[in-house]
Amino acid sequence: MKRKRHSSTLSRSLSLFFYHHLQEAKRAVAGIWFAPLTSLMTIAVIGISLALPATLYLVLKNAQTVSDQWQKGTQITLYLHKGTAEASALTLSERIKALPEVEAVRYISPAQALDEFGDLSGFSGAMEYLSSNPLPPVLEVTPAPPFRSSEAARALLAKLTQEGDVEQGKLDLQWLERLDGIINLLRHSIQGIVVLLLLGVLLTVANTLRLNILGRRQEIEVMKLVGATDRFIYRPYLYLGLWYGLIGGLLAWWLCEVLMLWSESVVIELASLYDSPFRLLGLSGSEGFSLLLLSTLLGVGAAWFSVYRHIREIEPS
Repeated sequence: MKRKRHSSTLSRSLSLFFYHHLQEAKRAVAGIWFAPLTSLMTIAVIGISLALPATLYLVLKNAQTVSDQWQKGTQITLYLHKGTAEASALTLSERIKALPEVEAVRYISPAQALDEFGDLSGFSGAMEYLSSNPLPPVLEVTPAPPFRSSEAARALLAKLTQEGDVEQGKLDLQWLERLDGIINLLRHSIQGIVVLLLLGVLLTVANTLRLNILGRRQEIEVMKLVGATDRFIYRPYLYLGLWYGLIGGLLAWWLCEVLMLWSESVVIELASLYDSPFRLLGLSGSEGFSLLLLSTLLGVGAAWFSVYRHIREIEPS
């Protein structure tokens, strides 16, 4: 009997707890409608302040995608000694292909290299007048995906040039290193901007609630006179900060999607000039919900900071 009575009391306490919090959440929504202009301006500031770093994150995300696609074109060209037999070149090709750092190897014979050079240069007719083929056998090595970064590709080049039949190796990394440098600069700049904008969100919500508290100073003094605790008075303001953050996060997500749709046609047109299938990437579901979680936590955190400081200072006279 005692166990059942204890279980019933616990269940009733939990029900009352959730009921009171649900009522406070509803009251917070009513508080938003009570001052619609102030609330809308606060939500708009939060939404725009969060949309800016989210958009910069998407810029970095798409730039990284472009970089990854360009890294797929990373190739190491190995020029073999002139006069290397085709059998030796093919044996070397198979040996290199067996390395874990290598995805594919293409053998280009001197005759094939001469034909490709003639087609690309437009001097295919003049090639017929050459008494001998001046071009050596060539191996085009495509690194495996984990080894396409500039550092890994350079290390693979050094390893391959140690082969006896290889006279010279070539790897064009300058453009890739410059792109990595731009992306790193962009990443660091975005991190600084994000910190500043998130600080702006905190200050906006905190200041809005501070004005709300000061406007209801007499009401709070009366509540304290009748025995209301600070925690009881905190609750509606915390829920108000929660709603500010949540709605502001939804607005920021929507603004990001609008910007992506607005820019998509221009990006598709630009990508078509380079025969690229690239398409803009927006916020995924998990990233969008992370944005909502961040905005909600910012709203609640700013609300707690504001009410903890200002409500404690209000005492009935």
